[in-house]
Amino acid sequence: MQQVRVRFAPSPTGPLHIGGVRTALYNYLFARKNNGTFILRIEDTDQTRFVDGAEEYIMESLKWCGITVDEGINEGGKYGPYRQSDKKDIFRQYADLLIDKNDAYYAFDSRDQLDKLRKDADKEGKTFIYNASARNSRQNSLSLPEAEWKQRLKDGAPYVIRYRMPLNEDIHFDDLIRGHIVVNTSTLDDKVLFKSDGMPTYHLANIVDDHLMEISHVIRGEEWLPSLPLHIMLYRSFGWDAPLFAHLPLLLKPDGEGKLSKRDGDKMGFPVFPLYWPYGETAKGYREEGYYPEAFINMLALLGWNPGTEKEIFSMSELIDAFSIDRVHKSGSRFNPEKAKWFNHQYLMQRTNKQLAIEFREFLRIQGFHHDIGQIETLVGLVKDRVSFVSEIWNETDFFFKSPETYDKDAIKKRWKPETPAQLLELKEVLAGIEDFKPDAMESKVKSWIEAKGYNTGAIMNAFRIVIVGASRGPHMFDIISWLGKEETLKRIDKGVSVIGKSL
Repeated sequence: MQQVRVRFAPSPTGPLHIGGVRTALYNYLFARKNNGTFILRIEDTDQTRFVDGAEEYIMESLKWCGITVDEGINEGGKYGPYRQSDKKDIFRQYADLLIDKNDAYYAFDSRDQLDKLRKDADKEGKTFIYNASARNSRQNSLSLPEAEWKQRLKDGAPYVIRYRMPLNEDIHFDDLIRGHIVVNTSTLDDKVLFKSDGMPTYHLANIVDDHLMEISHVIRGEEWLPSLPLHIMLYRSFGWDAPLFAHLPLLLKPDGEGKLSKRDGDKMGFPVFPLYWPYGETAKGYREEGYYPEAFINMLALLGWNPGTEKEIFSMSELIDAFSIDRVHKSGSRFNPEKAKWFNHQYLMQRTNKQLAIEFREFLRIQGFHHDIGQIETLVGLVKDRVSFVSEIWNETDFFFKSPETYDKDAIKKRWKPETPAQLLELKEVLAGIEDFKPDAMESKVKSWIEAKGYNTGAIMNAFRIVIVGASRGPHMFDIISWLGKEETLKRIDKGVSVIGKSL
């Protein structure tokens, strides 16, 4: 097998979609599995769609995901430049080479002329294709007298360079995921290779760059599959060996048909970008939503690839060991936002209480609470199995930090009896007499008291939870009051009995 060299080649036209991240990930895993090289190439030949900040966003996204670039703008390498706009003169040389070989031609048709042809075809229920059948009647160097088109060039008339697609020829090629494919050239148009602004199109720049960078495998999204016949023909025209191709399945909407979009995320409340996008129409990201990068990557890896086992949790090194192109799906993979949360919960559960306490302490500081890290460590250990994100720990523990201001009316209606206030005040005296305010010791003494009095355990403990927490929620009661301490526990009993009593 030749030396593996793969590239992720995004365009800096906006935030990086998670489908793009998955493409980068599969390229990265394939490179690492085969001791190869992973390249980041910025394809910015479409200057009309360039967005400031997008290039930096792409790099920061890959870094957050743990996808390490071997060659790129920042990393360097002997196959640069790694930004396509930095070598447009190189691409022009190859466009001219195709002209010389008679595999490309100059086309002078204006945008207005082409728009009219498309509209006229639409009216007839047809689709206008600038192909072998149409090009001889258009304004180009194949149809015009040589002297005329050369004079147009000399006069600086606007033009593009189009590929000259052969007429009625079967193109055979293979895809590592989709197998053998045959396309007839009669269905293909003469794509523009070089634009009037002096920049190459994706098709020319992509092929030339892949050749010059010695790319061995092109692993990209299936939206590029229709372009593959042209790319195969370009390799043939240049006399180059083509790399091996693998076209990845789409990421699909959670519901309905079609590709996963930002609109789906906005509607259903989940991100479709790895990081927060701060420019123009802003968009939230997985990092800022509290996802761990390891969980995000693990989730993405399994959207379109199957390891062949029931195993779902993979570290990056385990993904590298297990990954293979032949286990990538042909059909699209439906995104499940709840499964994404499930992955984050699994990684949260793997973290030690101390790690989570350090993360949650920063959240508490923002809320204005300052506690010993040991206390916070105990606290997160009580609730971490109930949350998927560190930020959700607050929702499960807010009552640890502040006494209830209100008490759940439904819980009171269900749990509060005429005898409850007196029983809770008795419980207060029992707790006041306990020196060892540790969960097990308190639970033993309280249960003994309940048994001796002949009270109903559920009635006592449910009402106790209401005055301490304010609602029927939270972890084990004796864990709660042990963390609160005796003084705070007794205050809350008094307050709860008084406030609830006045409300009845």
